[in-house]
Amino acid sequence: MGGFGSCGWPIWRTDDFTTCFQSIYLKTVFPLIVVCLSFVHLVLQSVCRHVKTKRASAYEQVPNHHHHTELPREEDGFLDIEADEEELTINGGGRLALVKTTTKGSIVQADTPSGQQLSVIVEELTIVGLVALNVVALVTGTYGGHGQLTAIVGTVTWLYVLVLATLRLFLEHTKWRVPQLWSHTATIYGCQWLFSIFIFRSVLIHPSSQLAQTLVIADFCLTTVLFTMAMTTRKGNKTVILEWEGDIEPTREPLASVFSLLTFSWVESMLWKGYKEPLEIGTVWNLLPRDKAAAVLADYRQVKKTTTLAWHLAMYFKTMLIIQAIWALVAGVLTFAPTLLLKAILEYVEAPDATPRNVLWLFVILLPVTDVIRSVADGQGLWIGRKISIRIRAIIIGEIYAKALRRKAASGKEMTKKAETPKETKWDKVKKMVGLKKKPNTDNQSSESNGDAAKADPTKDVDDQANLGTIINLMSVDSFKISEVTAYLHFLFAAAPSQLIVCIALLYQVMGLSAVPGLVVIVFLLPINIILAKGFHRTQKRIMAATDKRINTTNEVLQNIRIIKYFAWEQRFSTIVDEKRAAELKALRSRYMIWAVAVAIWNTVPVLISFFSFLVYTKIEGKPLYPSIAFTAISLFLLLRVPLDQLGDMIAHVQEAKVSIDRVEEFLEEEETEKYKQLGPDNVDENGNKLIGFRHATFIWGNKETVAADGSMAFRLLDLTTDFNIGKLNIIAGPTGSGKSSLLMALLGEMTMVKGKVYLPGSRSREDVRVDPETGLAETCAYVAQGAWLINGDIRENILFAAPYDEKRYRDVIVACALERDLDILDDGDETVVGEKGITLSGGQKQRISLARAVYSNSRHLLLDDCLSAVDSHTAQWIFNNCIKGPLMKDRTCIMVTHNVSLCVPSSEYVVLLENGRVATQGPSLEVMASGALGEDLRNKSRPSSAHVSRVPSRVPSSVGEESGETLIDDGGNNATNGHFGKKDKKKRAMDEAKAVGSVKWSVLKLYLSAMGQWWFWVITVFVFTAQQLSGVASNVWIRQWANQYTTSAEYITKTEFSALSQNSMSTSVSPAYFASILNHAKDRATFSPAQHAPGAAQEVDVDYYLTVLALIGIAGAIFALFRDLWLFFGSLTASWKLHNQLMASVARAKFKFFDVTPLGQLMNRFSKDLEAVDQEVAPVAIGVMTCALGVIVTVILIAAITPGFLIAGVFITIMYIFVGMFYLRASRDLKRLESVNRSPLFQQFGETLSGVTTIRAYGDERRFIRENLAKVNTQARPFIYLWAANRWLAFRTDLLGDFVAFFAGVFVILSIGKINAGDAGISLSYAISFSDNILWLVRLYAMNEQNMNSVERVKEYLDVEQEAEPINEKNRPPKNWPAQGTVEFIGYSTSYRADLEPVLRNVTFKIKPFEKVGIVGRTGAGKSSLTLAIFRALEANTGKILIDDIDIGMIGLRDLREAMTMVPQDPTLFTGTIRTNLDPFNLYTDEEVFNALRRVHLIGPDETPATPVTPTATRLLLPDSPSKPTEGDEQLSTGTSTPTANNKNIFLDLSSPVAESGSNLSQGQRQLLCLARAMLKSPKVLIMDEATASIDYATDSKIQDTIREINGTIITIAHRLATIVDYDKVLVLDHGAVVEYAHPWELLKNEKGSFRSMCETSGDLDSLLKAAKKAYEAKRLVDDE
Repeated sequence: MGGFGSCGWPIWRTDDFTTCFQSIYLKTVFPLIVVCLSFVHLVLQSVCRHVKTKRASAYEQVPNHHHHTELPREEDGFLDIEADEEELTINGGGRLALVKTTTKGSIVQADTPSGQQLSVIVEELTIVGLVALNVVALVTGTYGGHGQLTAIVGTVTWLYVLVLATLRLFLEHTKWRVPQLWSHTATIYGCQWLFSIFIFRSVLIHPSSQLAQTLVIADFCLTTVLFTMAMTTRKGNKTVILEWEGDIEPTREPLASVFSLLTFSWVESMLWKGYKEPLEIGTVWNLLPRDKAAAVLADYRQVKKTTTLAWHLAMYFKTMLIIQAIWALVAGVLTFAPTLLLKAILEYVEAPDATPRNVLWLFVILLPVTDVIRSVADGQGLWIGRKISIRIRAIIIGEIYAKALRRKAASGKEMTKKAETPKETKWDKVKKMVGLKKKPNTDNQSSESNGDAAKADPTKDVDDQANLGTIINLMSVDSFKISEVTAYLHFLFAAAPSQLIVCIALLYQVMGLSAVPGLVVIVFLLPINIILAKGFHRTQKRIMAATDKRINTTNEVLQNIRIIKYFAWEQRFSTIVDEKRAAELKALRSRYMIWAVAVAIWNTVPVLISFFSFLVYTKIEGKPLYPSIAFTAISLFLLLRVPLDQLGDMIAHVQEAKVSIDRVEEFLEEEETEKYKQLGPDNVDENGNKLIGFRHATFIWGNKETVAADGSMAFRLLDLTTDFNIGKLNIIAGPTGSGKSSLLMALLGEMTMVKGKVYLPGSRSREDVRVDPETGLAETCAYVAQGAWLINGDIRENILFAAPYDEKRYRDVIVACALERDLDILDDGDETVVGEKGITLSGGQKQRISLARAVYSNSRHLLLDDCLSAVDSHTAQWIFNNCIKGPLMKDRTCIMVTHNVSLCVPSSEYVVLLENGRVATQGPSLEVMASGALGEDLRNKSRPSSAHVSRVPSRVPSSVGEESGETLIDDGGNNATNGHFGKKDKKKRAMDEAKAVGSVKWSVLKLYLSAMGQWWFWVITVFVFTAQQLSGVASNVWIRQWANQYTTSAEYITKTEFSALSQNSMSTSVSPAYFASILNHAKDRATFSPAQHAPGAAQEVDVDYYLTVLALIGIAGAIFALFRDLWLFFGSLTASWKLHNQLMASVARAKFKFFDVTPLGQLMNRFSKDLEAVDQEVAPVAIGVMTCALGVIVTVILIAAITPGFLIAGVFITIMYIFVGMFYLRASRDLKRLESVNRSPLFQQFGETLSGVTTIRAYGDERRFIRENLAKVNTQARPFIYLWAANRWLAFRTDLLGDFVAFFAGVFVILSIGKINAGDAGISLSYAISFSDNILWLVRLYAMNEQNMNSVERVKEYLDVEQEAEPINEKNRPPKNWPAQGTVEFIGYSTSYRADLEPVLRNVTFKIKPFEKVGIVGRTGAGKSSLTLAIFRALEANTGKILIDDIDIGMIGLRDLREAMTMVPQDPTLFTGTIRTNLDPFNLYTDEEVFNALRRVHLIGPDETPATPVTPTATRLLLPDSPSKPTEGDEQLSTGTSTPTANNKNIFLDLSSPVAESGSNLSQGQRQLLCLARAMLKSPKVLIMDEATASIDYATDSKIQDTIREINGTIITIAHRLATIVDYDKVLVLDHGAVVEYAHPWELLKNEKGSFRSMCETSGDLDSLLKAAKKAYEAKRLVDDE
């Protein structure tokens, strides 16, 4: 035994391993190592499990502070298919892990593999056979040498396996089962098979004895059987639990065998389905349970975060990343196998007699085998990457979403005084560089601003707030970037480095010292590469910032598109968006420049390197440059470029992702709401009494310390001590802007509490609160915001808000909220879809639905913010009596903000009267009424008799219903939300996005190509492409010429024998990562060898000449490459600019109804994601497609020129490629489309949540929204992950086909030895190998190109929407001062929303004289809004016409028409900016005029003087300690409060005061007044008001009515408060689109049977109305008489 383990070197002799190596290592040492490892692993595993079960009792959970946004309970546990521990045991032994595995509402099905027991028994028998074989060998001593030992080891090994297999058979279903046994046996089979293959081959070529040969062959066959069984039966051969979630099929992945997993065959059934018919989201399989968002998040949140987010994520995924790295290493090393094998084959061709023929066969067989292994390893690495990427996206989106629900609700931008930062030590700096230390979070940032950025740089513009746009961007763009990079991380830390090392080693072997200059060039290139990557990264940051701004502006324009259209501002706003777009494209341009430079550098590298290396080799070392050396070197240099390319690329991508991760982390560390802390677990005071209210509390918007630049503070509520009556009606009143809504917010815990306490049962999650069985109510809150917030869904979903459906209660609620009539009118009733912001409904309908939601909920406490403002007076009366005072509200607390004091206060229990952020008076209603604080009218009003109506009436009387009830769509029976008109049954929601089917249309391609440039553009493109391709070929041909100069005297060269040791790699394989390089090999590779040359062999060659030309070719190639990319990018930027312009123009000029049926999220998706694809993806991919196609053509021509025989193989292979490509293309196209379509709902829900976050929190419903969000994340991840599975499937298939090419090429060479020289063989083989890569990338890039064109297609879809009439009609322009008088005349006018619908206005004829004030009244659906739409031509006439000052408005351009009139809409619309930019966006008026308009709407009192403009400051501001003069209107009335303390300053005195997104920092009333002021500023001749003063207190309203009366122009008002129009000149009563009455209100009131009279009666204010009308009538007669 002395010599054991020491075999003589080399272990490979000419054609086989030495017998010593075979018997000692292959048969003894290696098997023993495998068995020992397996054994040790099993022992350790069982010890660990034992310890775990012991420790389980002492297990403590990581505490979770965000119980509101944590994962919902029932989703905690998931069945982990990987971890064998959790496997369930069916019979006996228990441990049924089923209880906690299922997602809510899923069905579980156990799937057992066929022949489960049988296969184990077959395994057992086979192993017994192997043991027997080894025993025979031991007894007969057949194996010579160390024969006894090898036989003993064999016996032991197989006995060990037999034990494992038996354990598997008998313990599988008991509680003693050992986990992961299957993996052990399978691994051992694999290793044994690998060892026996070599012995098997050796026995075939050098048989020692008959018996030995027989034993070895039998041994090999049995091992093969075992190995095949392990590979092809289901992984683990065990029962798998499949989870059906609804109708979604579970994935086939857990059912797959190892073989199927490695080759991705398990995806085939889905691809086949996609091939036969287009895939729909329902037919895409589900994710694995452990890949679902909830499971991933639950697991992730168990790990505490201690370092930066980037490191934390890396550590969390470390196991997967390590496995991925191992696969990548295997692939990286095997990349060089084809090169080396080809070299060996060619050496053999030169000296066929040196070695036996079987070696050649070995090499030819190894060619495809090694490449298949490489392909599998690549595939697995990338697949693991994709798995990480969906998980990381789930984590990031989940965290962002949960954060958005916890974020502080702030108003506007705040500046905080910065806390002192601790000094950084050196060690900290080092840690920070490595990214381990958290950045000190010193500033308590406001939630609305990217705190740090704002503070560091006070000059930053208001655009930079972390507003909705930015957050949606975090979710759409950033999470995508981060998850994209994780999919390819292994290139950076495994594949590229391993390839670099191997490649450099081989180069040195081939060229010796001459390789050094080449390497030096490469080393110099890395820093350049990193600089480029940094530049890339910088431009990326600029692009992101620019895109954010553009998307924000676009978002705002689209949100407020109606007002923009009414004011004819499309042009102006489009220019604003265009400016932002130009900035974005400028950033994009610099990125493209860097890109082109980088590509050009990469194209010159190989030429540079070969130039320097050959220079040294020939000039300095003076060696002859033989083809063998030249081409091997070039091939290796080209291969070397790939890992370098990947490194550079990945460094750039990783940095991009780092920016994104930092952006996400910054957002995740913003301040959170203090709601849960402020409200505490329950609403009990120190004495144990339940109460709702405040104790000595002061609140502020934003941060406690927030002080604006001018020393003023944000709006505050001061010194509140209030006890609301629980179970009764409480009223909050006060003038506009006095802080009523803020008081509700403070009660809900949304404001920052400076001191004191607040009590309200609102801090527990709705799902945790028990319902009181007696009353059916729970101690939770329901809240109705002033601007109603609806979710995307139908009306019923909005009212139920996920509460169980109770038919009677639902019916009662609908009647009580006066929704019955509306639902009758709407075509789909309560199934009508309301889009984002509830776009298809009018303000009053939205508000009533919000109210219905609150009333329907089982919450005991309701907070209503001015929910009667948007409805007309008699509806308000109905709702108040039947809903707020009705049986549904019995024993429920109601705290209601209202201006309608006369209606509400008398029936209430308690009143709080606010005045500029303080309580002016409060107390029981009777006392407050008696005090006269609410005005004289209420002083002597008595209490109404019955407090509660006993039951809800069964129907709403027809008079009740909303006034301006119709929307753009509902009238006339059929509703455009109906995708298919007339069919009532199957409604396609207009909200659902269409998904194009089939391949991309030519029209789409044409649109993009023609946007890039004219025909000459394309001529140049083709020329540049071809030139660049040919320059690559040229340099190779030139080197071949040069090398041939040396070999012309080949006869002198002695043929030398090659030992396999001197293998210098020959030829090449192109890595897919660099598909553009085609390699060329010399044809005449004469017999060669770098070994011995006969003296005088080298001829004199003019080296300088060849080197110079080589350099020139290289430079030309680089210039072409640079020009090619720049040229295409230039085209692509032109296309981006044109497409965006067309899209913007088309959307801005679309008809009104387009915006009614198209949700904002869908529009925004076009403007963000799709445009990003058009900007950044299309061009590079298109370049790739063209390069690959050219490459394929060049290859085919070259191969055909050399060896026509290959064309036969080529044809077959091509047919197979086409088949595989077709099969792949169809399914992948659908999957890609599904993925982009399913992104929309995700963004939509996201945007929706952000705008309704206070409502969601008030209801305590965060968890449900998180659940929905996670479900949407899963829906989007499904097509995504299977799309990548399909890509891996394709890659493996194409690699396999490519290997066939190489294999047949090799066989062809073997068969024609002697007839072919090495040069021919080399060139045809190397081309055959590169061929497959080019084709793979052609298919992949072609598919990617189709997918990108899908974005273009989606943009095109909106280029074709129906447009409005021309803005200006040159032939027919009205005079400059039109309308001078303001007469409006309808003549026989009819119109309808669509040609196939009933008309909404029928034959309307009436005339409004100059300067008349006309009120329009009528019930819901009477056509009031349609009338205003008709005047603005948002509806076009069917018959008849409208004349304004005798000009037919149908004849003139829309812009001329709309600029001449002014509209004040029902929903006040404001833009981000300042007060000034909102009133006068285009600087057409002086400051004085602007202030005048503000005075007229009483936003500033008559004696207030405007401030000198100060620096832009924050939100509602406070000047500390400067009491403002007590003035009327909004300002402080001197009440009984003592010494003057801090007061809220009037922000309208400063025109540069900021206005937040959609005016959220102003109260609803202030917004309405601002819109009114905007209209006043135009001093219009025709003013149309749609209930413009709904949210304004009555006192201010009456003043504004006075102002309106002073306007000398025609005024048309759609009124809800009859009091506003009763003193107008005329009232027009509409019903069903026809004029019923039209006369002076007093005349109408005198008619006892008239409609107007009955309306006034139902409103309950008949007497006062009669008085007012009479007074106005008489005053008017006096004027007329005079």
